[in-house]
This record gives sequence, C-alpha cells and structure tokens, in this order.
Amino acid sequence: MTIERTNPDGLHATPGYHHVTKVRADTLIYLAGQCPLQPSGELAEGGLKNQTEQVIRNILIALESAGATPEDVVRTVIYVASSDRDDLGAVWDQLNVSPLAPAFSTASTLLGVAQLGFTGQLVEIDVTAAL
Repeated sequence: MTIERTNPDGLHATPGYHHVTKVRADTLIYLAGQCPLQPSGELAEGGLKNQTEQVIRNILIALESAGATPEDVVRTVIYVASSDRDDLGAVWDQLNVSPLAPAFSTASTLLGVAQLGFTGQLVEIDVTAAL
C-alpha cells in the first residue's frame, strides 16, 4: 500500500491537512460517522471538548478493530454543530494534538452544521482508511 499526500502548487496553504491524497491499497475501511457516545450508549457530557474527546476514543477503537492506525487514514470529514468559527477551530486544534492527529494530515473537511443525529450532539467525524 502507498499513500501520497500533496499540496499542489497553485493551491492555498493549509493548516496541516493536504489537498490531495493518492492511495494504492488492497483494503479500504469506512467508519460510520463516529459520535460522542460512550460504550453505555449515553452521550458524553461536558460540552464540545468532552464530546470531541469521546469521538477521538471511539475512532481509535474502531480503527484498531480493523487493523488500522491514524496514519492509515486517507479522508476525514468533521461535523461540528455550530455556526461559530471559534468552535470549529477549537475542535480542529484539539484533534491535531490528540493521539488521532496523524489522521488529519490527509484530505480533510471541517463543517459547521445546524444539527446532528442525537439530541445534544455537538461533533461527529467520518473516517476512511486504507490498508
């Protein structure tokens, strides 16, 4: 397997992600959007920071179960239930200092959305990995 991440000339500088991720792989892994649900099924309490931390834990568990690591991630989409750019930036910053940080050096999209699936849910992350 090979993963090539590039930022072509003529495109704007990024805050850590790459514009293009080219993959040659035998296996693709698609995670369901990971929510801030604890193993009990309860929503993590404590606001955006705690919910983001729970999502990070959930993604790490899901990747490991598939034999993948954050370095194998080739695409992420981050959904934050907020129209406040500071909230989006705070999630991005938290992700990029977490054990999951290598996953966000690849092709990535960060979105502010009006609402997510669970009442009180503030963040969800969609992940694709390649092996």
